[in-house]
Amino acid sequence: MRARDRDRDRGQVAIEFVGTVPLILLLVAAVWECVLIGYAFSLAGNAADEAARAGAVRGAAECAAAAKEHVSDVWGMTTDCGPSGEIYKATVTLKIPVFHPGLNFGSIHGTGGAAMERDGE
Repeated sequence: MRARDRDRDRGQVAIEFVGTVPLILLLVAAVWECVLIGYAFSLAGNAADEAARAGAVRGAAECAAAAKEHVSDVWGMTTDCGPSGEIYKATVTLKIPVFHPGLNFGSIHGTGGAAMERDGE
């Protein structure tokens, strides 16, 4: 290879790096968003299970409090608790985060149920 040909290719790696950096950053952002959505599903399911258990044992007042105990306010959580036959059901709704739990679009629902506890049996 002649010296003149090598001089012509000078800086090629830098140009390719600058061209691929936005693609790499976009991929990292997409992976981060998937992690946040998965974590939100996990939080919603766990909070719903804890809320249903508390509601089955201590009643409706404790249901929402138990869910709130496991989820931060930044997730925009709402709960719906109540008996359904012999099962006490809880539904926890969280807002879907966009890059950070404070920036939201849509919602995720987690449901849980626990057998009703009866006193004196």
